[in-house]
Amino acid sequence: MDTAGNEPIDVVPLGTVRARGTVEGLAGGRLLVRSGGLLEVHGREEFLAGAAAGPVAFLRVEEHERAAATPDGGFLVAGAASVRAVGPDGGTRWEFAHDPWHGTPRARSAPVLSPDGRLVGVVVPTPEPDPAQAALVYDAEPGQNYVWDRLLFLDAATGGVVGRQQLRSLASGAVLGWRPDGGALAVSCWTAWHSWSTWWAEPTGSADADDGIRIVGGTWMHALAGFLPGSRTLTQRYAEHVWPDDDRDELAVYDTGSGGRVALLDLAELALDPEEDEFRSAEVLDGRHVLVPGRVFPAGGPPQTRHWLVDAAALRPLGRLAYPAAVGRDVTVLGDGTWLTEDEDGHLRRWALERTEPPASG
Repeated sequence: MDTAGNEPIDVVPLGTVRARGTVEGLAGGRLLVRSGGLLEVHGREEFLAGAAAGPVAFLRVEEHERAAATPDGGFLVAGAASVRAVGPDGGTRWEFAHDPWHGTPRARSAPVLSPDGRLVGVVVPTPEPDPAQAALVYDAEPGQNYVWDRLLFLDAATGGVVGRQQLRSLASGAVLGWRPDGGALAVSCWTAWHSWSTWWAEPTGSADADDGIRIVGGTWMHALAGFLPGSRTLTQRYAEHVWPDDDRDELAVYDTGSGGRVALLDLAELALDPEEDEFRSAEVLDGRHVLVPGRVFPAGGPPQTRHWLVDAAALRPLGRLAYPAAVGRDVTVLGDGTWLTEDEDGHLRRWALERTEPPASG
């Protein structure tokens, strides 16, 4: 382990609130709280102060569905064979039907709305009647054969297809995210025995759906973790042990404009025992910092949860966060430079980095 990566970094506690489910930061100073099949949108500051009178929007979803909140108080919901838009009143605005997912009757990912509110990105399966042409054949389910999945751009107002592109994936899971400027969408798909594949796709504005998406680059064995200033994308590689050379955890930054990799960090630099330590997430804290939670196994002792701060430009470890209270591995970044952790007793704690430089004027 690099000793520079283990130097303590003080953090500032900003408050504690009792957790009522898993929490996700949303744009516009909001939070999405998931508890069972109930999704609630709350004002961030009111909720974290324990003063929330009630949700500003809510939706009940089924176990097989995946959903995301929209800025206008509605939701986008993916099911086993459809994607639908729900308005603030709970009514369905539109529904786009697709073929059932392969493998299990549940959605693979939540739809994602572009920053300008015009497009919805979603991955869907592609059946193939001829087993000889299929990339995936279910012998126990006659007729359930598939070729590679498709990435679709849907019109957010109508649900119509405005872009389609085939991906070399048969996804059991997918992660999608729009670059903050809306110029590109990153999509990562996990395919059994093939690891993660990630692509960067741009909307072309073409009236022909077959020309409405352009794949501009991508990488293999790395999944989308977040976005950094400019056209940079943060990805994470996991020690999946699918292939002989993939038993390692690492972070990488790619320039989605040029497609080139601009920074790399082997997370073994943070590990006490690279064969056992686990790094299952990385969070973009702000334009300059990435927060990396992990579970390490000190020699002769029980496993410990630790969080590291990493320089976002060079992926250089800056040190380990010195919390004054117990934290878990789950981190919720709020988009304003603060973040949440949860302890074993269900308390959400909000943190900030100790200020080391004066704030910008104005």
